[in-house]
Amino acid sequence: MTELLKLIKQRISTNKYDKDRTISREEIEELILAATQAPSSFNIQHWRFIAVTRPEDKSRLKSLAYYQQKVEDASVTLIVLGDLRGYEKLADILEPAVDAGILDRKTASGWVESAKKAYSHNEQFARDEAIRSASLAAMLLMVAAQAKGYVTGPMIGFDPEGVKREFAISDRYLPVMLVTIGYPAPGNLPRKPRLRVDEVLAFDRGREF
Repeated sequence: MTELLKLIKQRISTNKYDKDRTISREEIEELILAATQAPSSFNIQHWRFIAVTRPEDKSRLKSLAYYQQKVEDASVTLIVLGDLRGYEKLADILEPAVDAGILDRKTASGWVESAKKAYSHNEQFARDEAIRSASLAAMLLMVAAQAKGYVTGPMIGFDPEGVKREFAISDRYLPVMLVTIGYPAPGNLPRKPRLRVDEVLAFDRGREF
């Protein structure tokens, strides 16, 4: 088994963190760089992140996450956002690919028009894609953090409207989840058993799982 697969099987959703250990700004940026390698529709890259590191800001976020202590104790808690109107920036996003000869101008323009048609008049589809892309990036972030010796915890238990208000997040961005990152403290539960492959996998057609 490769080291990556070992890391994936070792990952737990951490609840107890060593509040005395920190992660540097440079290390956080390195994790975000890894997260941005995730796939996204048309390469829109809907994900955005707010790194909450200051004690007073962690305290504010904790109050919006039903007072879950891990928000305050983790070295950093990331607010993971999805851009609901990411397609509007696609022309600029694709320009480096055109300059590098990866896409020709006609193909890039076609992508821009297709994305606009797909998302501009379908709010639910745009919301679904923002959540999908941000979630893919968040998972890659957690794997990267595990590889660097950190532990993580994805969270959906928070007030998204309150988070938007308190952290000055515009309406174009959807708070998808929080991700706590840091070093473990004693008392975390071990990894919980997963369903067997035969309980979750079908070949070629659906069935009752």
